[in-house]
Amino acid sequence: MKVSKGVRITLLVALLLIVDQVVKILVKTHMQIGQSIPVFGDWFQILFIENNGMAFGLQLGEGWGKLVLSLCRLVLIVLIIIYLRKLLKRPETPTGVLVGLAAILCGAIGNLIDSMFYGIIFDYAPFMYGKVVDMLYFPIIDTTLPASFPIWGGRHIVFFRPIFNVADSCITCGAFYLLLFQWKFFAKSEKEKEEAE
Repeated sequence: MKVSKGVRITLLVALLLIVDQVVKILVKTHMQIGQSIPVFGDWFQILFIENNGMAFGLQLGEGWGKLVLSLCRLVLIVLIIIYLRKLLKRPETPTGVLVGLAAILCGAIGNLIDSMFYGIIFDYAPFMYGKVVDMLYFPIIDTTLPASFPIWGGRHIVFFRPIFNVADSCITCGAFYLLLFQWKFFAKSEKEKEEAE
């Protein structure tokens, strides 16, 4: 029996979402905030933090900013689902486009689940005000420069400081994949739209 593209994309989103949530719940329930577990020496660590904002720790502000961010995620999810359904009806849509959008969708849903429910489940915040669990940390370069080093001498530097999660990875990888490898599809779609008008 042949499985439709729609079913395969739904299964992909579900699988990525399960991985994201299992990792977050394991970290949340088995680690203390700030605790670090080395994976590959100091180059890759599981470092548990909670994030009030967006990917890589960016924030819109406390209170209203958190609510606006959660609502924006919800709107983005609805728009991606509508767009994916439209693309699934077009047989010429490349599978790569669907996979890239599915990864972005998964990431948005994963972080929205944290925002919507983690505050209630773990009893620290109301609905839509939960914090996102982050844990993936890659301080590939973590050193203090020699005092004789020009301009930055004596400063402590960390290359790639952000701490992120599986959902953030899905969004980033999906977006970069679409930009790098599927831009022709979107350019072609835009050209066809202009010609139709």
